[in-house]
Amino acid sequence: MPKRILQGTVVSNKGDKTVVVNVERRIKHPLLDKIIRRSKKYHAHDESNTIQVGETVRIEECRPISKLKTWRVVGGEA
Repeated sequence: MPKRILQGTVVSNKGDKTVVVNVERRIKHPLLDKIIRRSKKYHAHDESNTIQVGETVRIEECRPISKLKTWRVVGGEA
């Protein structure tokens, strides 16, 4: 099964080897027929500890690394 890949913006890098990535998606509201934005934050593993806040990164699904981390950073500035 292929692994999901998402793109988002880093909002925090306070944890050791961990970044928090905000992924935004746009959906159509079922009643109002208006495009609205939905966002979700994912904890991702950053082995090299080099990703900074504000960077756009790609993350991919992986095995659970900790309680919250099931994603890994695969690409830096896009």
